[in-house]
Amino acid sequence: MKFDVVSLFPEMIQQACSHSIISRAIENKIIKINTINPRDYSLDKHRKVDDTPFGGGAGMVLMCQPYFDAFDSIKKTEYSEVILLSPQGQPFTQAMSKELSNTKQHIILLCGHYEGFDERIKIYTNAKEISIGDFVLTGGELPALCLIDSISRNIEGCLGKIDSANYDSFTDGLLEYPQYTKPREYRGLKVPEELLDGNHAKIAEWRRKKQLQITMCKRPDLFKLFQENCKNKRDLKLLNEVLSENIN
Repeated sequence: MKFDVVSLFPEMIQQACSHSIISRAIENKIIKINTINPRDYSLDKHRKVDDTPFGGGAGMVLMCQPYFDAFDSIKKTEYSEVILLSPQGQPFTQAMSKELSNTKQHIILLCGHYEGFDERIKIYTNAKEISIGDFVLTGGELPALCLIDSISRNIEGCLGKIDSANYDSFTDGLLEYPQYTKPREYRGLKVPEELLDGNHAKIAEWRRKKQLQITMCKRPDLFKLFQENCKNKRDLKLLNEVLSENIN
C-alpha cells in the first residue's frame, strides 16, 4: 500500500510515521509513505499557496494552481483512491478502513489548512471527502495520520498477527472485550476466573458477552444496530441473556 500525502507541513507526516508499528511496516516494505508539498509547485516567487476569498470574509483560501499541479505530479492507477480530509466529509469508520485496505493499493490524502480548499480543487481531484469527527482542526495532517494508521493495521504483515485487527472495536459492529495480563491479582483487583481455566470455548463466550454488555452500556446506538441485524444463533442467545440481565 502506498500513501501520497499532499501537505503544507510534510514534516508532521514524516515524523509521526517514523515510530512504532508504522515505522516497522515502512522498513518491511509493507507500506510506503510519500509527501508532496504544494509550495514546491507554486509559481509565486514567495511560494504562496493561498489568497483572500471571493465575496469577502475572514481567513485565506487554498489556491487551485499549486494543488492542481501537486496532484498532477502523482502517478495514479485504477487502484488509487483520492481522499480530502474535511469536517464536511463522510465520517470515517472501521468498515471504511477495511474496505480501503482490501480494495486499494494507493491512497492520496489531501490535507487542507486556513479556511480550506478552493471548491474547484475538490472537483478537479474528484476526491472523496472524509471526516474523523464532528470537530474542526487547524489542518488535515492529524486526520491523514489517523487514516494511515487505521488502514495500515488491516494489511497483512503490519501487525504481529492480523488477528489483532480482526478483534478490534467496531470490526463487527461491537466494541472490544476487556483485556488482562499478569499478575492475576494486583492491589486487590483480580483477573476474571473465566479467563484462567483454559477452556477456550468458555473464554470465547465470556468475551463475546462482554462485547455485548460494553457496547450496550457505552454505545447504545451501535448495540441497537447490531441487535436489529443479528442472525447468528450464538449471538442471539447471548443478546437475550444480556437484555434479561439488564432488565433485572
